[in-house]
Amino acid sequence: MLLENKIAIVTGAASGIGAASARRFAAEGASVLAVDIRRERVDGVVEDIIEAGGEVHGFRADVSQPDDVEAMVDAAIKRWGGLDVLFNNAGTLRPGTAVELEPNDWDLVMNVNVRSVYLGAKYAVPVMEARGHGSIINTASVSGLHGDGGSVVYAASKAAVINLTRALSTDHAPAGVRVNAICPGTIETPPVQRMMSDPVILERNINAHALRRLGHPDEIASVAAWLASEESSFVTGEAIVVDGGLRAQSPLGRLADPRPAHLR
Repeated sequence: MLLENKIAIVTGAASGIGAASARRFAAEGASVLAVDIRRERVDGVVEDIIEAGGEVHGFRADVSQPDDVEAMVDAAIKRWGGLDVLFNNAGTLRPGTAVELEPNDWDLVMNVNVRSVYLGAKYAVPVMEARGHGSIINTASVSGLHGDGGSVVYAASKAAVINLTRALSTDHAPAGVRVNAICPGTIETPPVQRMMSDPVILERNINAHALRRLGHPDEIASVAAWLASEESSFVTGEAIVVDGGLRAQSPLGRLADPRPAHLR
């Protein structure tokens, strides 16, 4: 039970990485506030956790809005008496180059992906500092480590999350609050599954990863649970890449599957 007696908030908990992480945190003994702007969808995750014997409560919040984020943190405190872990996982994507992207879409992605991390820290850190410890985990992306074509605002937002993570870790380490980011490769979340409906695009993305497959939300949840736990007590300010060898593989290695045919 890595997270026994921990109180955790997971945002973007209605599906994908957030849902998998809410389930994993609860399975590891945490009391979990599962947060999403889509309350009716997060209720399904809550039901699953309760059926498995976990401690959980659903909460609706727009994580780009200060009042909602403050209310989210207050809800965890009122229900369980404090806050030990905040997983800022909620995010969104709008494709396009700088020429193609509309200004409103730029603002939307930056607000959901970056402003939410700032707001989460603003309201969670004082609570954690009062307890003398805490772990904040932010979902970044390998897109924040290199420039993805045709996705200018997503790449910019995830790069901002990585450096924001580093800055927050520096500011709040003396009070015992650790801050880290996870940089996933391509993970089989609902939006990705929709984008990969074209077999050609799917094969191209599979071959881009050295492990020759896409990642699963549970694999990111495992890393998040470790960062939330005392097992990672000397880790802060890191952007941990979980990408199946996407960045390690040379561009030439991505052009073809080098494995024997029977292993492909």
